[in-house]
Order: sequence, then C-alpha cells, then structure tokens
Amino acid sequence: MADEVTTSALGSRLDLKTPKFEANRAAMQMLLGGMRSEEETIRQGGGAKAAEAQHKKGRMTARERLALLLDKDAEWLELGLWAANGMYTEFGGAPGAGVVTGLGRVAGKLCMIVANDATVKAGAFFPMTAKKVLRAQHIALENRIPTLYLVDSSGVFLPLQEDVFPDQDDFGRVFRNNAVMSSLGIPQITAIMGMCVAGGAYLPVMTDTVLMTEGSGLFLAGPALVQAAIGQKTDAETLGGAAMHAEISGTVDFKEKDDAACIARVRSLVSKIGTSPREAFSRIAFDAKKDAPKFAEEDLYGLLDPTPAATNSYDVHDVIARIVDRSEFDEYKADFGRTLVCGYARIGGRAVGIVANQKLHQQQIVAMGPQAGMKRTEFGGVIYTESAQKAARFIMDCNQQLVPLVFLHDVNGFMVGKDAEWSGIIRAGAKMVSAVSTSVVPKITVILGGSFGAGHYAMCGKAYDPRFVFAWPTARYAVMSGASAANTLVEVRVKQLERSGKQLSEEEKKAIYEEIKNTYDAQADPRYGAARLWIDAIIDPAKTREVLLEALEACALNPDVPKFNPGVLQT
Repeated sequence: MADEVTTSALGSRLDLKTPKFEANRAAMQMLLGGMRSEEETIRQGGGAKAAEAQHKKGRMTARERLALLLDKDAEWLELGLWAANGMYTEFGGAPGAGVVTGLGRVAGKLCMIVANDATVKAGAFFPMTAKKVLRAQHIALENRIPTLYLVDSSGVFLPLQEDVFPDQDDFGRVFRNNAVMSSLGIPQITAIMGMCVAGGAYLPVMTDTVLMTEGSGLFLAGPALVQAAIGQKTDAETLGGAAMHAEISGTVDFKEKDDAACIARVRSLVSKIGTSPREAFSRIAFDAKKDAPKFAEEDLYGLLDPTPAATNSYDVHDVIARIVDRSEFDEYKADFGRTLVCGYARIGGRAVGIVANQKLHQQQIVAMGPQAGMKRTEFGGVIYTESAQKAARFIMDCNQQLVPLVFLHDVNGFMVGKDAEWSGIIRAGAKMVSAVSTSVVPKITVILGGSFGAGHYAMCGKAYDPRFVFAWPTARYAVMSGASAANTLVEVRVKQLERSGKQLSEEEKKAIYEEIKNTYDAQADPRYGAARLWIDAIIDPAKTREVLLEALEACALNPDVPKFNPGVLQT
C-alpha cells in the first residue's frame, strides 16, 4: 500500500515566492474582489424598496426564505447567479433573472432549489428566467435530485411574451419537466408563498406535494381578468386563496399560516424522503482532514495572470495536486500525447477520471507525417494527434469502468498545418469528440483559462452534456481569443475598405483592431457567458475542490447509467 501511495503522489512545481506568482495572486484577488462586489449587488435583487414592499405583505424575500430553509452552516452552491446580467436594460434589468437556483442541504439531503425573487418585477418570467429554471430542472433530471420550488411569481413578463411563451425551451417546458421528473420518481415539493397565476399556476400542481401560505393566490386568471373575460366579480381570496384551495378545491396539501411555518413544514417533509441504496460509482471512506490535498488550494490564486491578453504557462499537475484526495493521481499514458494530462484520482473519496490541458510546452517524438522520428516542441494548451488519441481511449476506459469524468479546460484548440494534417489530426480529433459525445458516465467541466474553438467541444463543452459547467474568473470562452479574432477580422475589414477606394493609416488600422478586440474580449469574459447560462457558476479557484465535492455528490444520486456504445470510431 505504501508503494502505491508513493507512486501516485504528486509534487508541486509552483514556486510561491516568485514575483510572477505574487503579481498573479494580487491580480486574481483584485478580479475576484470586483466580481464578489458585483455578485453582492445581484443578490440584492430589486433592491431595498422592493424588499420592504415584500415585508409589508407579510412575506420574506427569496434569500430570506432560503436562509430559513437550508441547514445551518451547510454549503450553498448557487447556480445561474449571473443569469441575465447586463440584459433587459430597457425594462430596468432583471438581476439573477428574477429567480434563485442552486444546490443546498435541507434536513441533511442534497436538494435543487428554485425560488422566485418577487423583488424583481414581481417574480415575472423573462426569457432568461425560463431558461434558468429549465437548466435547474435539467440538472435535477440528470442527477435525480429532489427539487423544491418556492413560488412567488406574477407569471410571464408580458412585454416579452413572444420570447417566453411558445418555444420548445420556453416557459411551457417547465411544466413538461415537472411531469417527467415525477414519472422518474424524483421528489418535487412546491411551497406557494405569494402569487402564482396564469400558466404558472400549473407548476405547483404538476409536482408531488403542494403547500400554500395564507394571503397567497393560486389561479389561472386573477379577479380583473375574470371580470373582463366572463363578467364575474370576485375577490382574490375567494377566487384562489389558501383557504379555498385547502377546503373547497382540494388543490393544496398543506395550508400554512406564514412563510416561516411553511418552510418548517417543507423541512419536515424533506426529512422523510427515502434514499436509494444503490451507488453505481466507486466511493471509499473519506476523512476530510486526513485525505485533504497536500498543497493549499489558495496557491491557485497565483497560478494564472488574469489579464485577457496574458499567455499563461503552468504545469496542470499543480492544479490537480490541489483538488484531489491526498494529492494522489494515477496518470494514464504519462509519456504519450503530453499536451493532455489524463488519469485517475479521488475527490471526497469518489473515483474520478481527469482530462486536463497541459500548459507547459512538451518535447515529443513524431510518430507520423513528414517529420516522423524527429523530436518537436508541442505547444502547451494545444491538442495534437497523439493527445487526442490518448484522451479518446481514456474517456472510453472511464465509461467501461463507470468512472465519472472531470475536464479541466485551458485549451487553444487543435494543432493545424501540414504536419498535423499528415498525422491525421482530423481523424484523431473526431475520435475524441465521438468519445465525449457518447460518454454515459457523469461529466463535469471546469474552465480554468481559455476554452477556444473545437478544443472547447473536445473538452466537453456545454453542447456535450456535462452535468455541470463551472468557470474560474480567468476563463475565456469563444471561437478564438480576442487578439486572434481581431487580427483576422481587421485584415478582412481593411481589404473591404480598400476595395471601395479607401486607404487606411496605421492609426486607423490600430483603432479598428482595438475596437474588435475589446468587443471579442467582452464576449469571451465568463460573466458574459454566465449571463446567458452557458456557465452554471463562476467559482473561486480556491473553492474548486469544494464545488467538485458537491457536484460529484449530486451526480451520484443517479446510479442508472445506460450501456456504453461508442459507435463507429475513426481508426
């Protein structure tokens, strides 16, 4: 056993005393500080006045409800916090898309929670609100996570109804998911603690258990619309109050006095949900102190220069050593295809396979093509033929052995040029993409730095069904980097202008370059992607292990894995 531990143990190349490390750490902490400040503003929702209005109705805000619902001192992994950030400005914005979603513990059980924020446009559904709720449901569906809905919503935001109401991934899909989740035995509990009107009234009734507080309303049409439609006059309480639904329609299962009593009842109900005895994925006993990594996670602050134009070079083993149990890692084909690092480890006692981009340049003997037999330098962060072949085989092995996969991105893309084409880079890349596409074990993606082009796809980008997508503040997410895009597009624009007879000075060319680069850099920023729900959460690098622990536990709630059938592979 001692020999096994020794051969698996990772060291660290990271020099914590260099000026570069200190500069990176300072820049990262400044970036994190700015993001935390922005996040705190988002968490305020509609602001103090809107919160006060909620209190005057005898209701809590969404986050006050969460504080009461969640176990004390338990971790809360918020998902989609940045959703709709910078969007809907013509309507005054929609912080967090007007809904709070995330994973937290209730009565000791890991639950997905969806809570309308009534301080944001009365909890109305914007297009991104629907997408955020659907993303939460998708995660709950894939991982069989019990789901709790805290409903306080006025329904669809009417000025944008055409983008909320009709399509396959719009508002109606929420109710379809309620039915599908129920059919799969995923517990769903809804607490109505405010308004629940129009199409939104179906959500609670499509779930397993419905609670409702006094003073809340549940109806397909409110009093004004009822009068306009059929001429009937009625007050909200008589039409769809808690007493009516508890005593007459029989729609709600529990009538509660107020938010606090309702949440206490939800906690009691969750405590009685059973747990599946099966577990498909390897897990051993875990001691948080004894099995912690040998190196401090805070060291990761100094790993990357967070400025968009920076070219970072680092050993990805230094990242792995700070997130896996005891810093032990069984590296797969360590001497082959070295620009990708693959291997087995445990995180919180749970077995994982890791696929990570290596950012150090590597020396490799060329196997095929015009330079066969010669040594060449392979650029860090680039996927070459050999590394794609290695990763494809490793991903297939993980599926064969039921080992969940964690992808650590800092990828420039696939290698190009004559040597690469002769070596079969397209064929090898297709093999890797195919292995990722047909993979059946849980996949979790963490974007550390760049995630560009087809490299993003091969490393299990959003289109390839990772259970979760997380990003460091240093992440860059686009077809190519801002500098590369600007160089390409400047050349195109200059030629267009020259064909029309305009000659540009160097200053004018530089101005065009800066304009394009700034636009591209803004769109590659992780906040831009998170606003559009391409990213589930922007995470503190020092919390990477903590986040993965939570995500892996969520993945383990669904032990059912389909048969792995990789289909036709290019050979």
